[in-house]
Amino acid sequence: MLKQMLACCKVYISESRNRVALEAIESAAKLFPEAPIINKFEDATYNRVGYTLVSEMGPASVSCPLKNAVLETVKVAFQAIDLERHCGSHPRLGVVDHICFHPLAGISLDHVAGTAKSLAADVGSRLQVATFLYGAAHHEGRSLDSIRRELGYFKPNAIGHQWVGGPQSEILQVNPDEGPPRAVQKKGVVVVGATQWVDNYNVPIFTDDMAAVQKIAKRVSGRGGGLPSVQSMALAHGKGIIEVACNLLDTSKVGGAEVQLEVERLAREQGMDVGEGYYTDLSRDKIIESYLKLADHSAH
Repeated sequence: MLKQMLACCKVYISESRNRVALEAIESAAKLFPEAPIINKFEDATYNRVGYTLVSEMGPASVSCPLKNAVLETVKVAFQAIDLERHCGSHPRLGVVDHICFHPLAGISLDHVAGTAKSLAADVGSRLQVATFLYGAAHHEGRSLDSIRRELGYFKPNAIGHQWVGGPQSEILQVNPDEGPPRAVQKKGVVVVGATQWVDNYNVPIFTDDMAAVQKIAKRVSGRGGGLPSVQSMALAHGKGIIEVACNLLDTSKVGGAEVQLEVERLAREQGMDVGEGYYTDLSRDKIIESYLKLADHSAH
């Protein structure tokens, strides 16, 4: 029986092509071996990388290796990456686009929400970057997609459905929860949250018809009357491929298999071919298993 109190943090950084920057970020994380990177997912077309860090959690008053490791990686990411030079086909609000804490075992959502709020306060005050909270870390439980909509996340700003450069304006439409009230062109803003486990599953459709895939993505999503607990959007993924990228908010209700079948059904109506979808992270159980193996190896 697993007795440890385990949590993970997913950190999404707007860069995957600059090897020097990524090596610096990963070296920063290694300063905290108690909170190792268990998974890394890179996508050169999206120009985005996602890291999953895991650690044991003690009482809230005790220094938290997971929070410290994430803060150090965020600090180094801001030093190594200039958002004004960034381009990719995945939306982003900042150099560090999104940070989310999840309870894994033996720990409450409220506990990890406290860690998320503490991290956001440090990013805002020490790194001087506007920071927004969502999920259990926000006092009203604001959702990730709602804050993204308010900040214009889903609107490409360049031809070819690309996101290029930093914020169009330093003036923010919404007041941040932490940090200065303006966006920094080179850094953008950060969104930090705490939720139960979320899976990300992407399905490629072989077409250049963005409008058609956007309609499919809308029909797949719960918001569009499709699959419950699914958020989805269409993203260009190279020549002749557009992906339906999904957040699966409750995998006990809907998983990748159900999304795959629904995208295939809707694409077939349009005469489009669909490729095999993929997860961008390990499963929750696999992350726990990988962490425990690593911890056991380190102990010997």
